[in-house]
Amino acid sequence: MDKYEEFYKHVQKAADEFRAIPSGEVIRIISHLDADGLSSASILVKAMTRCERQYIVTIVQKLDAQLAEQLEGENYRCYAFSDLGSGQFSTLAEKMPSKKIHIFDHHKLEDQHEAPNITHVNPHLFGIDGSKEVSGAGVAYLFARALDIRNKDMAHIAIIGAIGDVQESDGFEKVNTCILSDAVESGKMKVIPGLKLFGAQTKPLHKLLSYGSEYNIPGVTGSESGAVQFLMQLGIALKDGGDWRKLVDLSDEELQRLVAGVMIKRAGEPNPQAIIGKVYILREEEKQSPLRDAKEFSTLLNACGRMDKPMLGIGACIGDEELKPRAIAHLADYKRELMKSISWFEESYKNGGIIKGGNYIIINAGENIRHTMIGTLASMVAKSNTLGEGTFILSLARMDDGNTKASIRMSGNGSPPDLREVISAITERVNGSYGGHMGAAGAVISTEMEQQFIEAAKEIFTKAPIPETQPRQ
Repeated sequence: MDKYEEFYKHVQKAADEFRAIPSGEVIRIISHLDADGLSSASILVKAMTRCERQYIVTIVQKLDAQLAEQLEGENYRCYAFSDLGSGQFSTLAEKMPSKKIHIFDHHKLEDQHEAPNITHVNPHLFGIDGSKEVSGAGVAYLFARALDIRNKDMAHIAIIGAIGDVQESDGFEKVNTCILSDAVESGKMKVIPGLKLFGAQTKPLHKLLSYGSEYNIPGVTGSESGAVQFLMQLGIALKDGGDWRKLVDLSDEELQRLVAGVMIKRAGEPNPQAIIGKVYILREEEKQSPLRDAKEFSTLLNACGRMDKPMLGIGACIGDEELKPRAIAHLADYKRELMKSISWFEESYKNGGIIKGGNYIIINAGENIRHTMIGTLASMVAKSNTLGEGTFILSLARMDDGNTKASIRMSGNGSPPDLREVISAITERVNGSYGGHMGAAGAVISTEMEQQFIEAAKEIFTKAPIPETQPRQ
Protein backbone atom coordinates (compact mmCIF):
# COMPACT_ATOMS: atom_id res chain seq x y z
CA MET A 1 0.00 0.00 0.00
CA ASP A 2 1.52 3.36 -1.03
CA LYS A 3 1.40 6.52 1.06
CA TYR A 4 -1.66 7.89 -0.72
CA GLU A 5 -3.68 4.74 -0.15
CA GLU A 6 -2.64 4.79 3.51
CA PHE A 7 -3.70 8.42 3.79
CA TYR A 8 -7.11 7.82 2.21
CA LYS A 9 -7.62 4.77 4.41
CA HIS A 10 -6.83 6.90 7.46
CA VAL A 11 -9.36 9.52 6.31
CA GLN A 12 -12.00 6.80 6.00
CA LYS A 13 -11.18 5.58 9.51
CA ALA A 14 -11.62 9.13 10.83
CA ALA A 15 -15.03 9.32 9.15
CA ASP A 16 -16.04 6.00 10.71
CA GLU A 17 -14.96 7.25 14.15
CA PHE A 18 -16.95 10.43 13.63
CA ARG A 19 -20.09 8.44 12.78
CA ALA A 20 -19.77 6.73 16.17
CA ILE A 21 -20.26 10.07 17.97
CA PRO A 22 -23.81 10.10 19.43
CA SER A 23 -26.19 12.05 17.20
CA GLY A 24 -27.19 14.39 20.01
CA GLU A 25 -23.68 15.78 20.47
CA VAL A 26 -23.08 19.32 19.20
CA ILE A 27 -19.99 19.53 16.98
CA ARG A 28 -17.84 22.54 17.85
CA ILE A 29 -15.99 23.67 14.70
CA ILE A 30 -12.88 25.86 15.10
CA SER A 31 -11.19 27.09 11.92
CA HIS A 32 -8.69 29.65 10.66
CA LEU A 33 -9.71 33.01 9.22
CA ASP A 34 -7.93 32.90 5.84
CA ALA A 35 -9.39 31.64 2.55
CA ASP A 36 -8.33 28.06 3.23
CA GLY A 37 -9.69 28.18 6.77
CA LEU A 38 -13.07 29.56 5.68
CA SER A 39 -13.26 27.01 2.85
CA SER A 40 -12.50 24.26 5.39
CA ALA A 41 -15.15 25.50 7.80
CA SER A 42 -17.69 25.79 4.97
CA ILE A 43 -17.15 22.17 3.97
CA LEU A 44 -17.59 20.97 7.55
CA VAL A 45 -20.68 23.15 8.05
CA LYS A 46 -22.37 21.75 4.96
CA ALA A 47 -21.34 18.20 5.86
CA MET A 48 -22.78 18.60 9.37
CA THR A 49 -26.01 20.01 7.95
CA ARG A 50 -26.27 17.13 5.50
CA CYS A 51 -25.87 14.48 8.21
CA GLU A 52 -28.26 16.40 10.50
CA ARG A 53 -25.68 17.22 13.15
CA GLN A 54 -25.90 20.29 15.32
CA TYR A 55 -22.82 22.48 15.18
CA ILE A 56 -21.35 25.79 16.33
CA VAL A 57 -18.61 27.55 14.33
CA THR A 58 -15.85 29.83 15.60
CA ILE A 59 -13.24 31.42 13.31
CA VAL A 60 -9.92 32.39 14.89
CA GLN A 61 -6.60 33.90 13.83
CA LYS A 62 -4.56 31.80 16.25
CA LEU A 63 -4.92 28.70 18.37
CA ASP A 64 -2.97 28.84 21.61
CA ALA A 65 -3.02 27.55 25.19
CA GLN A 66 -5.39 30.29 26.34
CA LEU A 67 -8.00 29.41 23.72
CA ALA A 68 -7.57 25.68 24.36
CA GLU A 69 -8.18 26.22 28.09
CA GLN A 70 -11.27 28.24 27.26
CA LEU A 71 -12.60 25.46 25.01
CA GLU A 72 -11.89 22.84 27.68
CA GLY A 73 -14.15 24.82 30.02
CA GLU A 74 -17.10 24.70 27.63
CA ASN A 75 -19.90 22.16 27.98
CA TYR A 76 -19.41 20.74 24.48
CA ARG A 77 -17.69 17.38 24.16
CA CYS A 78 -16.80 17.10 20.46
CA TYR A 79 -14.46 19.46 18.58
CA ALA A 80 -13.36 19.67 14.95
CA PHE A 81 -10.31 21.85 14.17
CA SER A 82 -9.77 22.67 10.50
CA ASP A 83 -6.75 24.31 8.87
CA LEU A 84 -5.12 24.46 12.29
CA GLY A 85 -4.38 22.10 15.16
CA SER A 86 -1.40 20.10 13.93
CA GLY A 87 1.04 22.82 14.97
CA GLN A 88 -0.63 23.04 18.37
CA PHE A 89 -1.18 19.31 18.91
CA SER A 90 0.63 19.08 22.27
CA THR A 91 -1.31 22.11 23.52
CA LEU A 92 -4.62 20.50 22.61
CA ALA A 93 -3.59 17.18 24.14
CA GLU A 94 -2.55 18.88 27.38
CA LYS A 95 -5.28 21.51 27.71
CA MET A 96 -8.32 19.61 26.34
CA PRO A 97 -8.00 16.06 27.72
CA SER A 98 -11.73 15.62 28.33
CA LYS A 99 -12.80 16.41 24.76
CA LYS A 100 -13.15 14.22 21.69
CA ILE A 101 -11.14 16.08 19.03
CA HIS A 102 -10.84 15.71 15.26
CA ILE A 103 -8.05 17.67 13.55
CA PHE A 104 -8.22 18.28 9.78
CA ASP A 105 -5.02 20.09 8.89
CA HIS A 106 -2.16 20.21 6.38
CA HIS A 107 0.51 22.17 8.27
CA LYS A 108 3.76 20.64 9.44
CA LEU A 109 3.63 18.38 12.47
CA GLU A 110 4.93 18.86 15.97
CA ASP A 111 7.03 16.09 17.53
CA GLN A 112 3.89 14.94 19.34
CA HIS A 113 1.07 13.99 17.01
CA GLU A 114 -0.79 11.21 18.80
CA ALA A 115 -3.15 11.29 21.79
CA PRO A 116 -5.97 8.93 22.85
CA ASN A 117 -8.71 11.56 22.56
CA ILE A 118 -7.54 13.06 19.24
CA THR A 119 -8.19 11.80 15.71
CA HIS A 120 -5.50 13.48 13.65
CA VAL A 121 -5.92 13.75 9.87
CA ASN A 122 -2.89 15.32 8.20
CA PRO A 123 -1.07 14.27 4.99
CA HIS A 124 2.33 14.84 6.63
CA LEU A 125 1.65 11.77 8.81
CA PHE A 126 2.06 9.71 5.64
CA GLY A 127 4.95 11.56 4.01
CA ILE A 128 2.73 13.71 1.78
CA ASP A 129 3.71 17.38 1.61
CA GLY A 130 0.70 19.31 2.84
CA SER A 131 2.19 22.64 1.82
CA LYS A 132 1.95 21.65 -1.86
CA GLU A 133 -0.31 18.64 -2.35
CA VAL A 134 -3.46 19.45 -0.37
CA SER A 135 -4.83 22.34 1.64
CA GLY A 136 -6.73 22.34 4.90
CA ALA A 137 -9.93 22.60 2.88
CA GLY A 138 -8.80 19.59 0.86
CA VAL A 139 -8.32 17.52 4.01
CA ALA A 140 -11.76 18.61 5.28
CA TYR A 141 -13.24 17.71 1.90
CA LEU A 142 -11.72 14.22 1.83
CA PHE A 143 -13.18 13.63 5.30
CA ALA A 144 -16.59 14.96 4.22
CA ARG A 145 -16.57 12.75 1.10
CA ALA A 146 -15.67 9.71 3.22
CA LEU A 147 -18.51 10.61 5.56
CA ASP A 148 -21.09 10.84 2.77
CA ILE A 149 -20.46 10.50 -0.97
CA ARG A 150 -23.02 13.26 -1.59
CA ASN A 151 -20.40 15.67 -0.24
CA LYS A 152 -18.52 15.19 -3.49
CA ASP A 153 -20.41 18.28 -4.62
CA MET A 154 -18.15 20.39 -2.35
CA ALA A 155 -14.88 19.61 -4.12
CA HIS A 156 -14.86 23.05 -5.75
CA ILE A 157 -14.75 24.67 -2.28
CA ALA A 158 -11.61 22.67 -1.52
CA ILE A 159 -10.03 23.92 -4.75
CA ILE A 160 -10.82 27.52 -3.75
CA GLY A 161 -9.02 26.83 -0.46
CA ALA A 162 -6.02 25.34 -2.28
CA ILE A 163 -5.78 28.34 -4.59
CA GLY A 164 -6.06 30.66 -1.59
CA ASP A 165 -3.11 28.81 -0.05
CA VAL A 166 -1.06 29.26 -3.26
CA GLN A 167 -0.96 25.54 -4.10
CA GLU A 168 -1.78 26.04 -7.78
CA SER A 169 0.95 26.59 -10.37
CA ASP A 170 -0.66 25.97 -13.76
CA GLY A 171 -2.07 22.79 -12.28
CA PHE A 172 -2.00 20.91 -9.00
CA GLU A 173 -0.05 18.05 -7.48
CA LYS A 174 -1.54 14.61 -6.90
CA VAL A 175 -4.09 14.96 -4.08
CA ASN A 176 -5.43 18.32 -5.24
CA THR A 177 -5.62 16.95 -8.81
CA CYS A 178 -7.91 14.18 -7.59
CA ILE A 179 -10.08 16.73 -5.77
CA LEU A 180 -10.21 18.89 -8.93
CA SER A 181 -11.44 15.86 -10.87
CA ASP A 182 -14.31 15.57 -8.39
CA ALA A 183 -15.10 19.27 -8.81
CA VAL A 184 -15.23 18.95 -12.60
CA GLU A 185 -17.22 15.69 -12.53
CA SER A 186 -19.78 17.22 -10.18
CA GLY A 187 -20.38 20.01 -12.70
CA LYS A 188 -19.41 22.73 -10.25
CA MET A 189 -16.13 23.76 -11.89
CA LYS A 190 -14.52 23.93 -15.30
CA VAL A 191 -10.91 24.55 -16.22
CA ILE A 192 -10.17 26.71 -19.25
CA PRO A 193 -6.95 28.04 -20.81
CA GLY A 194 -6.50 31.78 -20.54
CA LEU A 195 -4.46 34.72 -19.36
CA LYS A 196 -3.58 34.25 -15.70
CA LEU A 197 -4.48 37.78 -14.69
CA PHE A 198 -6.35 38.52 -11.47
CA GLY A 199 -9.67 40.26 -12.03
CA ALA A 200 -10.74 38.82 -15.39
CA GLN A 201 -14.36 38.76 -14.22
CA THR A 202 -14.50 42.17 -12.61
CA LYS A 203 -11.85 44.65 -13.82
CA PRO A 204 -12.08 46.80 -16.96
CA LEU A 205 -9.74 45.27 -19.53
CA HIS A 206 -7.27 48.17 -19.71
CA LYS A 207 -6.95 48.24 -15.90
CA LEU A 208 -6.56 44.47 -15.78
CA LEU A 209 -3.58 44.68 -18.13
CA SER A 210 -1.95 47.75 -16.63
CA TYR A 211 -2.32 46.92 -12.93
CA GLY A 212 -1.25 43.29 -13.08
CA SER A 213 2.12 42.92 -11.35
CA GLU A 214 2.67 39.16 -11.32
CA TYR A 215 3.48 38.95 -15.05
CA ASN A 216 5.24 41.79 -16.81
CA ILE A 217 3.89 43.04 -20.15
CA PRO A 218 6.47 45.57 -21.43
CA GLY A 219 4.94 48.92 -22.27
CA VAL A 220 1.62 47.93 -20.70
CA THR A 221 2.23 46.93 -17.07
CA GLY A 222 2.11 50.02 -14.88
CA SER A 223 0.67 52.26 -17.60
CA GLU A 224 -3.06 52.71 -18.23
CA SER A 225 -2.34 54.80 -21.31
CA GLY A 226 0.01 52.07 -22.56
CA ALA A 227 -2.72 49.48 -22.04
CA VAL A 228 -5.31 51.60 -23.86
CA GLN A 229 -2.95 52.14 -26.82
CA PHE A 230 -2.10 48.43 -26.90
CA LEU A 231 -5.79 47.43 -27.09
CA MET A 232 -6.50 50.03 -29.77
CA GLN A 233 -3.61 48.70 -31.87
CA LEU A 234 -5.15 45.22 -31.59
CA GLY A 235 -8.54 46.55 -32.71
CA ILE A 236 -10.20 45.60 -29.41
CA ALA A 237 -12.90 48.04 -28.30
CA LEU A 238 -12.57 49.32 -24.75
CA LYS A 239 -16.28 49.92 -24.24
CA ASP A 240 -19.57 48.30 -25.10
CA GLY A 241 -21.99 51.21 -25.16
CA GLY A 242 -21.15 53.11 -22.00
CA ASP A 243 -19.68 50.17 -20.09
CA TRP A 244 -16.02 49.24 -19.86
CA ARG A 245 -15.38 45.82 -21.32
CA LYS A 246 -13.78 43.07 -19.27
CA LEU A 247 -11.68 40.11 -20.34
CA VAL A 248 -14.69 37.81 -20.08
CA ASP A 249 -16.59 40.02 -22.56
CA LEU A 250 -14.18 39.34 -25.43
CA SER A 251 -15.15 37.08 -28.30
CA ASP A 252 -12.97 34.05 -28.99
CA GLU A 253 -11.41 35.86 -31.96
CA GLU A 254 -10.66 38.97 -29.86
CA LEU A 255 -9.18 36.81 -27.10
CA GLN A 256 -6.89 35.09 -29.61
CA ARG A 257 -5.73 38.50 -30.86
CA LEU A 258 -5.11 39.68 -27.30
CA VAL A 259 -3.12 36.57 -26.37
CA ALA A 260 -1.02 36.87 -29.53
CA GLY A 261 -0.38 40.54 -28.81
CA VAL A 262 0.61 39.84 -25.21
CA MET A 263 3.01 37.10 -26.31
CA ILE A 264 4.66 39.45 -28.80
CA LYS A 265 5.07 42.08 -26.07
CA ARG A 266 6.58 39.45 -23.75
CA ALA A 267 8.90 37.94 -26.36
CA GLY A 268 11.96 39.34 -24.60
CA GLU A 269 10.96 38.04 -21.17
CA PRO A 270 12.74 34.95 -19.76
CA ASN A 271 9.50 32.95 -19.65
CA PRO A 272 6.96 34.61 -21.99
CA GLN A 273 4.49 31.68 -21.82
CA ALA A 274 4.09 31.95 -18.03
CA ILE A 275 1.18 34.38 -18.37
CA ILE A 276 -0.92 31.75 -20.15
CA GLY A 277 -2.33 28.89 -18.13
CA LYS A 278 -5.30 27.32 -16.43
CA VAL A 279 -8.21 29.36 -15.15
CA TYR A 280 -10.67 27.79 -12.69
CA ILE A 281 -14.28 28.79 -13.30
CA LEU A 282 -17.22 28.13 -10.95
CA ARG A 283 -19.94 27.25 -13.39
CA GLU A 284 -22.95 28.11 -11.20
CA GLU A 285 -21.81 31.66 -10.46
CA GLU A 286 -22.84 34.53 -12.68
CA LYS A 287 -20.52 35.91 -15.34
CA GLN A 288 -18.63 39.02 -14.10
CA SER A 289 -19.24 38.03 -10.48
CA PRO A 290 -16.14 37.93 -8.21
CA LEU A 291 -17.39 34.48 -7.21
CA ARG A 292 -17.04 33.02 -10.70
CA ASP A 293 -13.24 32.85 -10.85
CA ALA A 294 -11.80 30.64 -8.09
CA LYS A 295 -8.85 32.97 -7.55
CA GLU A 296 -11.13 35.97 -7.08
CA PHE A 297 -13.39 33.88 -4.83
CA SER A 298 -10.41 33.09 -2.59
CA THR A 299 -9.64 36.81 -2.34
CA LEU A 300 -13.23 37.48 -1.30
CA LEU A 301 -12.87 34.86 1.45
CA ASN A 302 -9.69 36.52 2.66
CA ALA A 303 -11.55 39.82 2.69
CA CYS A 304 -14.32 38.40 4.85
CA GLY A 305 -11.95 36.68 7.25
CA ARG A 306 -9.52 39.55 7.66
CA MET A 307 -12.23 42.20 8.02
CA ASP A 308 -14.02 40.32 10.83
CA LYS A 309 -16.92 39.06 8.71
CA PRO A 310 -16.04 35.34 8.34
CA MET A 311 -19.67 34.17 8.30
CA LEU A 312 -20.25 36.14 5.11
CA GLY A 313 -17.46 34.13 3.49
CA ILE A 314 -18.87 30.84 4.74
CA GLY A 315 -22.30 31.89 3.46
CA ALA A 316 -20.83 32.61 0.01
CA CYS A 317 -19.15 29.17 -0.04
CA ILE A 318 -22.29 27.23 0.85
CA GLY A 319 -24.47 29.23 -1.53
CA ASP A 320 -26.55 31.24 0.94
CA GLU A 321 -28.40 33.64 -1.35
CA GLU A 322 -28.79 36.25 1.39
CA LEU A 323 -25.15 36.27 2.50
CA LYS A 324 -23.51 36.03 -0.94
CA PRO A 325 -24.33 39.60 -2.04
CA ARG A 326 -23.29 40.91 1.37
CA ALA A 327 -19.94 39.13 1.02
CA ILE A 328 -19.44 40.68 -2.43
CA ALA A 329 -20.29 44.14 -1.11
CA HIS A 330 -17.82 43.63 1.75
CA LEU A 331 -15.02 43.16 -0.78
CA ALA A 332 -15.03 46.92 -1.41
CA ASP A 333 -14.33 47.58 2.28
CA TYR A 334 -11.41 45.17 2.13
CA LYS A 335 -9.94 46.89 -0.92
CA ARG A 336 -10.20 50.27 0.80
CA GLU A 337 -8.43 48.87 3.86
CA LEU A 338 -5.74 47.39 1.61
CA MET A 339 -5.18 50.73 -0.13
CA LYS A 340 -4.95 52.42 3.27
CA SER A 341 -2.32 49.87 4.35
CA ILE A 342 -0.33 50.27 1.14
CA SER A 343 -0.42 54.06 1.40
CA TRP A 344 0.85 53.90 4.98
CA PHE A 345 3.68 51.58 3.92
CA GLU A 346 4.71 53.73 0.94
CA GLU A 347 4.75 56.89 3.07
CA SER A 348 6.71 55.16 5.83
CA TYR A 349 9.18 53.69 3.33
CA LYS A 350 9.76 57.13 1.81
CA ASN A 351 10.19 58.82 5.19
CA GLY A 352 12.54 56.26 6.71
CA GLY A 353 9.93 54.60 8.90
CA ILE A 354 10.81 51.11 7.65
CA ILE A 355 13.82 49.22 9.02
CA LYS A 356 16.12 48.27 6.14
CA GLY A 357 19.12 45.96 5.91
CA GLY A 358 21.17 44.43 3.13
CA ASN A 359 18.74 41.56 2.58
CA TYR A 360 15.66 42.54 4.60
CA ILE A 361 13.05 45.13 5.45
CA ILE A 362 11.07 45.14 8.69
CA ILE A 363 7.67 46.84 8.70
CA ASN A 364 6.60 47.59 12.27
CA ALA A 365 3.12 48.99 11.71
CA GLY A 366 2.09 49.15 15.36
CA GLU A 367 -1.61 50.03 15.36
CA ASN A 368 -1.56 51.68 11.93
CA ILE A 369 -2.57 48.50 10.10
CA ARG A 370 -5.01 45.77 11.12
CA HIS A 371 -3.16 42.75 12.45
CA THR A 372 -5.31 40.59 10.17
CA MET A 373 -3.98 42.51 7.14
CA ILE A 374 -0.28 42.55 7.93
CA GLY A 375 0.42 39.25 6.11
CA THR A 376 -1.44 40.46 3.03
CA LEU A 377 0.65 43.64 3.02
CA ALA A 378 3.86 41.61 3.29
CA SER A 379 2.77 39.44 0.35
CA MET A 380 1.99 42.48 -1.80
CA VAL A 381 5.36 44.06 -1.00
CA ALA A 382 7.08 40.76 -1.84
CA LYS A 383 5.39 40.66 -5.26
CA SER A 384 5.81 44.34 -6.08
CA ASN A 385 9.19 44.04 -7.84
CA THR A 386 10.43 47.05 -5.83
CA LEU A 387 12.86 45.02 -3.69
CA GLY A 388 15.92 43.05 -4.67
CA GLU A 389 15.67 39.32 -5.29
CA GLY A 390 15.74 37.32 -2.06
CA THR A 391 14.79 40.14 0.33
CA PHE A 392 13.11 39.08 3.57
CA ILE A 393 9.95 41.04 4.38
CA LEU A 394 8.99 40.90 8.04
CA SER A 395 5.83 42.78 9.02
CA LEU A 396 4.36 43.38 12.47
CA ALA A 397 1.08 44.83 13.74
CA ARG A 398 -0.42 44.96 17.21
CA MET A 399 -3.42 42.94 18.28
CA ASP A 400 -5.89 44.06 20.94
CA ASP A 401 -4.84 41.48 23.55
CA GLY A 402 -1.32 42.63 24.35
CA ASN A 403 0.24 40.58 21.55
CA THR A 404 1.77 41.40 18.18
CA LYS A 405 1.17 39.50 14.93
CA ALA A 406 4.19 39.01 12.65
CA SER A 407 4.31 37.72 9.08
CA ILE A 408 7.29 36.82 6.92
CA ARG A 409 7.66 36.62 3.14
CA MET A 410 10.50 36.80 0.60
CA SER A 411 10.68 38.84 -2.61
CA GLY A 412 11.46 37.52 -6.08
CA ASN A 413 11.07 34.22 -7.91
CA GLY A 414 13.95 32.38 -6.32
CA SER A 415 13.95 29.29 -4.14
CA PRO A 416 13.67 30.75 -0.62
CA PRO A 417 14.69 29.10 2.61
CA ASP A 418 11.88 27.50 4.61
CA LEU A 419 10.29 30.64 6.05
CA ARG A 420 8.55 28.59 8.72
CA GLU A 421 11.96 27.54 10.02
CA VAL A 422 13.21 31.14 9.80
CA ILE A 423 10.28 32.52 11.81
CA SER A 424 10.70 29.64 14.27
CA ALA A 425 14.33 30.58 14.90
CA ILE A 426 13.35 34.21 15.51
CA THR A 427 10.30 33.46 17.64
CA GLU A 428 12.01 31.04 19.99
CA ARG A 429 14.19 33.95 21.18
CA VAL A 430 11.08 35.62 22.67
CA ASN A 431 8.94 32.60 23.61
CA GLY A 432 6.25 33.28 21.01
CA SER A 433 4.24 30.90 18.84
CA TYR A 434 4.64 30.40 15.10
CA GLY A 435 3.14 28.56 12.14
CA GLY A 436 2.61 28.62 8.40
CA HIS A 437 4.33 27.16 5.36
CA MET A 438 7.67 27.21 3.59
CA GLY A 439 6.80 30.28 1.48
CA ALA A 440 4.62 32.20 3.96
CA ALA A 441 4.75 32.01 7.73
CA GLY A 442 3.82 33.99 10.80
CA ALA A 443 4.11 34.33 14.55
CA VAL A 444 2.41 35.82 17.58
CA ILE A 445 4.58 37.40 20.27
CA SER A 446 4.06 39.54 23.34
CA THR A 447 4.04 43.21 22.34
CA GLU A 448 6.55 43.83 25.15
CA MET A 449 9.03 41.65 23.22
CA GLU A 450 8.75 43.46 19.87
CA GLN A 451 12.19 45.08 20.00
CA GLN A 452 13.93 41.84 21.02
CA PHE A 453 12.06 40.07 18.22
CA ILE A 454 13.19 42.65 15.68
CA GLU A 455 16.82 42.47 16.83
CA ALA A 456 16.74 38.66 16.60
CA ALA A 457 15.27 38.91 13.10
CA LYS A 458 17.99 41.29 11.93
CA GLU A 459 20.67 38.95 13.21
CA ILE A 460 19.15 35.85 11.61
CA PHE A 461 18.40 37.57 8.28
CA THR A 462 21.97 38.87 8.02
CA LYS A 463 23.37 35.35 8.46
CA ALA A 464 20.92 33.73 6.01
CA PRO A 465 22.31 32.23 2.78
CA ILE A 466 21.43 33.93 -0.50
CA PRO A 467 18.65 31.96 -2.25
CA GLU A 468 19.09 30.65 -5.78
CA THR A 469 17.47 32.94 -8.33
CA GLN A 470 15.06 31.95 -11.09
CA PRO A 471 14.00 33.83 -14.23
CA ARG A 472 11.37 36.50 -13.77
CA GLN A 473 7.99 35.48 -15.17
